[in-house]
Amino acid sequence: MPRTIPFTPDGRGPLDGVRVIDLSRLVAGNMTTHVLADYGADVIKIERPGKGDDLRSWRVEGVEVFWKVYARNKRSVALDIHDPDGREMLLRLVDTAQVLVENFVPGTLERWGLGPEELLARNPKLVILRVSGWGQTGPWRLRPGFGTLVEAMSGWAFMNGHADKPPTLPPLAMADMVAGLYGTAAILAALRAVELGDAPGQVLDLSLFEPIHSLIGAEAAQIRLTGAPTPRAGNQSSHTAPRNVYECADGAYVALSGSMQSMAERIFDTIGRPELKTDPRFVDNAARVAHRDELDAIIAAFIAGRSQAENLALFEAAGVTVGPVCSVMDLLDHPFVEGREAIVEIPDRELGSVPMHNIIPRFSATPAPFRRPAPDIGEHTEELRRELGMATPKQPAEVS
Repeated sequence: MPRTIPFTPDGRGPLDGVRVIDLSRLVAGNMTTHVLADYGADVIKIERPGKGDDLRSWRVEGVEVFWKVYARNKRSVALDIHDPDGREMLLRLVDTAQVLVENFVPGTLERWGLGPEELLARNPKLVILRVSGWGQTGPWRLRPGFGTLVEAMSGWAFMNGHADKPPTLPPLAMADMVAGLYGTAAILAALRAVELGDAPGQVLDLSLFEPIHSLIGAEAAQIRLTGAPTPRAGNQSSHTAPRNVYECADGAYVALSGSMQSMAERIFDTIGRPELKTDPRFVDNAARVAHRDELDAIIAAFIAGRSQAENLALFEAAGVTVGPVCSVMDLLDHPFVEGREAIVEIPDRELGSVPMHNIIPRFSATPAPFRRPAPDIGEHTEELRRELGMATPKQPAEVS
């Protein structure tokens, strides 16, 4: 089972001293600030009183599991931006921050009098990340931009799935997650420019569309040469062969890749078919890709005669690039995951502890600790008010 790692409230990561104001909701912005918080930044999550971030509604068995993972190491402030006191608190926080993240529909902050021009006038070194479905510019800037629409539009869904089946969307918020990682990298680059004095604060315009589109590689260049999009190939590759997942005798699966000539030849030797190395259909990568269905049938028949454990032992002994297809349930007790501590247990006030991914990557000189669990709505409002020198607002008297 994953090891339980206690919190180190006073721990300091490599971004210690960087304050981030997080006005985002749901996934992309939370992914960006999740990484920054893990690295030691003081991420202050601005939430709506009584409701909080929409990510809290992604519950399993009534538990805010997504929030527990992606809001760890953050602080929560509940305030109403449209209330004078709430607006004043937000602006004071902006004055103390290095970064602000938001993902409203383009133009929303401007309508509220909180656009980049106003924010940078108060804090000229502020880095502002603006996340939206289609970007702050262009003809689609005001269209709804949920990740599902972007995954469909970007080319990802068209390329994903089996040739005889419909385009396939990823089973997770992939566009948002990838955009969040791009957002983190962009923020760190912009902070570096401020630190060096090469640039003042600035606005980072991040769409959900461009990051996930960047993952599909050289497809646009390939289409220029071939005149056609790459057809869906299931678990095969359009560029190398063999490459697939294969069912074993016990119903489990293994993944195998022979993307180099030497590896493909090693696979042929391992399955007892050395003559395939000189077979015109499989003699080089181009030939193997052209005849990948025939090659897959040969490999699949061999793997189907052995259990997953037997296949893994055989191919690994031969130095073949092979691995098991695992569910996350499998990973919780997997020796690699345990030895690497890729998944750890984090103390949790509601459940005792919660398994989740470790901080990525590992820092040798400035290790980033787990400092606090995901906060309740407004858990740190009074704490931040004291830090800002603001008095607790008077509550309206009850009417008898």
